Amino acid sequence: MCDADKRVKDVVARTLKVDRARVTDQARFVQDLGATSLKSIELMAAFEEEFDIEMDEEAALGVKTVEGAVAFIGAMLKGS
Repeated sequence: MCDADKRVKDVVARTLKVDRARVTDQARFVQDLGATSLKSIELMAAFEEEFDIEMDEEAALGVKTVEGAVAFIGAMLKGS
């Protein structure tokens, strides 16, 4: 598990207030982890703060899984 992967999963668990063990690569934010639309916005803000990045809201909200978030953030970090 790379550093970004661990940090994304920690942020997800903390923001959505779910057990860290439930935050798997395939976990879907809404269906598996119970993210509401408000929690999705909070999650995006938490990712921005954790990684010191600015995310495109529409693109970020299109990410549906933890694995997708890791890839999305990883791509942003490489591009910065």
